[in-house]
Amino acid sequence: MELSVTTLAGKAAGKIELDDAIFGIDEIRGDILQRTVRWQLARRQAGTHKAKSRSEVNRTTKKSIKQKGSGGARHGSRNAPIFVGGGAAHGPRVRSHAHDLPKKIRKMALAHALSSKAKDSNILVIDKAEMDAGKTRDLVAAFKGLGIENALIISGASVNENFARAARNIPNIDVLPVAGLNVYDILRRHTLVITKEAAEGIQARFDGVQDGEAE
Repeated sequence: MELSVTTLAGKAAGKIELDDAIFGIDEIRGDILQRTVRWQLARRQAGTHKAKSRSEVNRTTKKSIKQKGSGGARHGSRNAPIFVGGGAAHGPRVRSHAHDLPKKIRKMALAHALSSKAKDSNILVIDKAEMDAGKTRDLVAAFKGLGIENALIISGASVNENFARAARNIPNIDVLPVAGLNVYDILRRHTLVITKEAAEGIQARFDGVQDGEAE
């Protein structure tokens, strides 16, 4: 697959050849994408939510009513879940929400996510994501010229500091290094913008030259 390369100023900067095995998949597997997004979001959950059980509630241990003769049920503790102020029955506990997903599936999902953007013509290749000054208004003007409103921008091995500073105040714009490329962030933005260095990094990642794994 051959795509045109442009600069931030909107000028032509040649062409680039992208691997069809990564960007040219015809049949997009929605089930693979769903599994991977679910895996990513589960790993991000803190899992720190917790409710106190009856053994953790600090209440009086005095017997509330006598054992017999009241005409009501027998109760030995006000910590029981049936009482106001008592412990929670089957409440949330501190735990990890993470679950396993084979690396083969994660790799396949990333290729399908990239191909989905290419298939919908929502992928743009720029020569580099760098700025001389971190001015948001300058980057907004550049994005307007390129028709970018809602995008994930993948730079090279590292993100240019001035570019990141200028982009962080723009709504619906995310900037990540190539190592941070992941299925969830690709799908949540309308346009995928990659640099030439990022394209080479993506190819190296799929070839196993460098180890990059989505969160």
